[in-house]
Amino acid sequence: MAIDYDTLMSREFPKVTHTYTERDSIFYALSIGLGFEPTDTRQIQYVYEDRLQVFPTMAAILAYPGLWIRDADTGLDWEHALHAEQGMEFLKPLPRAATIEAQTRVTGIVDKGEGRGALIYTERTGTDSATGEAYFKAQHTTFARRDGGYGGPSDPIRPPHTLPNRPADLVCDLPTVSQQGLLYRLNGDPNPHNADPEAAAAAGFERPILHGLCTYGIAGHAILRSCCDYDPNGIKRLDVRLSAPLYPGETVRTEIWRDDATVTFRCRAVERDVIVLNNGRADLANN
Repeated sequence: MAIDYDTLMSREFPKVTHTYTERDSIFYALSIGLGFEPTDTRQIQYVYEDRLQVFPTMAAILAYPGLWIRDADTGLDWEHALHAEQGMEFLKPLPRAATIEAQTRVTGIVDKGEGRGALIYTERTGTDSATGEAYFKAQHTTFARRDGGYGGPSDPIRPPHTLPNRPADLVCDLPTVSQQGLLYRLNGDPNPHNADPEAAAAAGFERPILHGLCTYGIAGHAILRSCCDYDPNGIKRLDVRLSAPLYPGETVRTEIWRDDATVTFRCRAVERDVIVLNNGRADLANN
């Protein structure tokens, strides 16, 4: 089954209502590595209910549409589809506990050609179910590796953010643990590539990989740690291109360039010297 451009562009997604608790907020922060320095009170505010703040990238998992690419009506070869890009606009700090609503929509599809795959752009806005206040906007790009050449439009691909031509101003190393993917999936992302060795192998990976949104959260941690002194309101926007998988247990090295309120970054798996997130951009608040 191939992609039908008009059908996929007009696909109606169900509205997702997501209620989360203070415990969920704490678990999310733990699942992306917060608290690895147990005496750092700047981290403890995200993992301890007595002074709890919600880590901003938790917005990426709220009212998430799930593995919709597995649905037969999409025409996608989901086993060979990858999370390629993630963007978030943080409109308002998340409460410690709330009920969020969002409805995903497809905003664009790019046919890169036979053997080159297709890109599917989606977007959702998370709002408070009681007040209608908007907390975040999320943009997600799926790279459907085996679905190009179906005869759809080959519109221009969104250009990546450019890295400066100078050495990084800051470097931040953050650890992951071998069971991190098994922990992170309990946030509601059950992709078998992140837990099942057989499913990972079928997709061409040597072992289960870490969720792209977990790596995204780790990048957010590095920026908040290095540029915002762990201020939960320090970032207004965070965009990345996912360039290679990260394996649980690897060290994430974030190379950071500061230009006033604009932060450019990329993340590297230290043990393999592989860039796992590239062309990253963060817009800082209060600058």
